Amino acid sequence: MRIVIIGAGIIGATTAYYLSREGHEVTVVERQPEPGMETSFANGGLVTPSMADPWAAPGVPMMLLKGLGRADAPFVLRPAAIPGMIGWGMRFLRNCGESRWRENTEAVFKLAAYSRDALDRLTDETTLAYDRFGKGTMRVYRSAEDFAHALENAEIYRRLGVEFQSLDGAGAVGMEPSLKPVEGQIAGALYFPGDRSGDAFKFTQGVAALAVKQGALFRYGTLATGWDAAGDRIAALITDKGRIDGDGFVLAGASYSPALARPLGLTLPVQPVKGYSATFPIGGWNNAPVIPVVDYSLKAAVTRLGDRIRVAGTVEFTGFDRRPNAARSATLLKAFRELFPDYEPRGVKHWNGLRPMTPDGRPILGAPRHRNLWLNTGHGPLGWTLACGSALVTAALIDGRKADIDERPFLLDRG
Repeated sequence: MRIVIIGAGIIGATTAYYLSREGHEVTVVERQPEPGMETSFANGGLVTPSMADPWAAPGVPMMLLKGLGRADAPFVLRPAAIPGMIGWGMRFLRNCGESRWRENTEAVFKLAAYSRDALDRLTDETTLAYDRFGKGTMRVYRSAEDFAHALENAEIYRRLGVEFQSLDGAGAVGMEPSLKPVEGQIAGALYFPGDRSGDAFKFTQGVAALAVKQGALFRYGTLATGWDAAGDRIAALITDKGRIDGDGFVLAGASYSPALARPLGLTLPVQPVKGYSATFPIGGWNNAPVIPVVDYSLKAAVTRLGDRIRVAGTVEFTGFDRRPNAARSATLLKAFRELFPDYEPRGVKHWNGLRPMTPDGRPILGAPRHRNLWLNTGHGPLGWTLACGSALVTAALIDGRKADIDERPFLLDRG
């Protein structure tokens, strides 16, 4: 089949790889000059089935209220964004209940674990190099109360078969010596050996190149503007560079997917949520961390990517406003210094990007109305974690095969 994919981020590029591997004639339409230039460009670098629990969780509504007016709050809701997200926000709040949170966590975890295993296979079978670390992540907690709550929440993962270790401060330092300066501040830590990390941008560029070797065509600098559709079928994608005919279409446009789906009568519950990162060279830091460390109190992740360190975090509901916020960026570096006080970052490169969030934390897959349009969007902060699994499910649905995991929890009309 001739398959047209809208979006060359980590989701679109990975989908292009798997579809071209199956022999489809794939064209990817991307407005940027290269793959992975937006949400995939400088994210936290984590592949974490152990963090499949959605942001819509008990306690989050109060956290949002406490963050109003605070530039350094982990969760920030900008008043200007509220009018455009009232319906989405009500669905988000409904998913913050304990039972819905657990149901959503289980659904996302199954896709995340499947995707992690697919990423491992893809890495082993190809020459992809993306600063991969395949030996887990660590979460540290500053208060006994937070650690006790984390152990309680971790039980949902234990029941799903996730291996993890509970550590005290000394145990955390024994596993990651760079934490020695703050050992006395660590009430406890959780180590998840099944997690992975790596540079999502390098992966996206690499997997796109592999797709090209398999025959895929990437049309960069091309903006998708509409459709030629009749009844339940789409004949072509309309772009600013002309019409692109196809037998099937995959919408993988991240936060921009709803605008393109709307003319087709589809309402996608996807909101842009801004996140920040700071990246800097290790330089002469002889004791730089090896294991990715997530500090629960500071709501920041510190990930080593080869000879660089990336600090990522914060949640900002601000619509499509991509303007940098110096206070938010400073918060990340402050968090890093509190966790690793023996190193002063230099040559810092700041970035922010829009995560495509759904109210329940589940991505949107499947073909909701048109027989030849498939959705692969709404992955929120887990795009890197869910990319390979979502692409494989999409490829199976396009081929008319039964997917390896149940796609029903991710359909648009899941309720």
